Amino acid sequence: MSQETARRGGAGWALVITSVAGFMAALDNLVVTTALPSIRKDLGGALDDLEWTVSAYTLTFAVLLMFGAALGDRFGRRRLFLAGLTVFAGASAAAAMAPGIDSLIAARAVQGVGAAVMMPLTLTLLTAAVPEARRGMAYGIWGAVNGLAVASGPLIGGSLTEHVSWHWIFWLNVPLGLALLPLARLRLAESYGSGAPLDVPGTLLASGGLFGIVYGLVRGPADGWTGPFVLTGLFAGAALLVGFVIHGSRARNPMLPMRLFRSRAFSGINAASLLMFLGMFGSIFLLSQYMQGVLGYSPTQAGLRMLPWTGMPMIVAPIAGILSDRIGGRPVVAAGLFLQAAGLGYLASAVTADASYAAQLPGLIISGIGMALYFAPAANLVMSAVRPQEQGIASGANNALREVGGALGVAVMSSIFSARGGYESAQSFVDGLRPALVTGAAVVALAGIAALAIPGRRRVARLVAEGEPAPALGAVGG
Repeated sequence: MSQETARRGGAGWALVITSVAGFMAALDNLVVTTALPSIRKDLGGALDDLEWTVSAYTLTFAVLLMFGAALGDRFGRRRLFLAGLTVFAGASAAAAMAPGIDSLIAARAVQGVGAAVMMPLTLTLLTAAVPEARRGMAYGIWGAVNGLAVASGPLIGGSLTEHVSWHWIFWLNVPLGLALLPLARLRLAESYGSGAPLDVPGTLLASGGLFGIVYGLVRGPADGWTGPFVLTGLFAGAALLVGFVIHGSRARNPMLPMRLFRSRAFSGINAASLLMFLGMFGSIFLLSQYMQGVLGYSPTQAGLRMLPWTGMPMIVAPIAGILSDRIGGRPVVAAGLFLQAAGLGYLASAVTADASYAAQLPGLIISGIGMALYFAPAANLVMSAVRPQEQGIASGANNALREVGGALGVAVMSSIFSARGGYESAQSFVDGLRPALVTGAAVVALAGIAALAIPGRRRVARLVAEGEPAPALGAVGG
């Protein structure tokens, strides 16, 4: 069945609803990190239990993203969006009222399920509601809000914990969810994908493979990379994902058709997204600890000092969206990624055991501008690289790769940090932080190179309109 686009409330309502919903889902990736000491004081639990309050959400979110998108394509994107939002808000309330650490972990896992259904559908619902000529600006605002959520999670979590209570990092979602539900029901138009039956084998292969990979990446730094469960997760997950690729190449109606990756546009932006989140997540994870553990700032103070980086998307991303409408997304995304890499490289040279904030500020500003330039055009490139009926699963695949990239980034950066430094002293922390930031800069620079492989927008648009994949990665760009 072709996509239905009867617009009920117009692009403005769709932008507000999908941006707020995306903010909620993205925020909960990192909002718990700075609240862990307070949670442990109230609920008890060992260090492993505390880590699972973060990991339970990450696992279910990353594993079910493509499945959530596929359900929306089959049964209606607005309908599944409402279901995901309801589950997410209800699980947030359960987390806020959790009587013990085990019930909190369970609620976090259910939160991840709701977010996995809701998050990829925000982009497809927005695409259906906004005319093509204005999508760049709309994606810019959507990307700005999502980028701000990812980057400001530690600040919001720390501020609420420090000044109110850790329970409010979860209660915050409940009134937002209750406000969005009737608005989404009344103001969003229903849309569908191809109408093909659900791909059960593909769903099992993708979900199992992502679970194994993300579980191994999340647990590796804590349990050791040679631990039996970590190795089993990584190898079994990799084997299942290979099976998913083979299945997607041969099945009649696969969840994620592998032919999409023959498109230089689709492959390029997904590779760039994976690498971008790898470098960004790992760097933010360590820099927030550096500002608190080495420079002595409180969680709120550290978050405020990172605002030139984390808050920049709110200012620059809408402008980036307008630029992508005028000159295409490829040059904007590539410029943003190279700026992000330059900012991380600068920070690697600026961090010391007693660095002043002024010495760090240029790196934070450059990184912030770079991140802002990436977010808006990246969404546009993903959605324009496929046909309308494939946009749901394309969004789910891109979000899943971002989540895997984020988990991989924290794991890789933590391993480099541990190999070269540690928490023993301020100097030891800096000794580990510097090579980790250099690695992050190099990875984001690779993301910029991947973005340059994306063909020009006119060639992509022509091929998509003709129902053909964009040129293979080795082909000459249009």
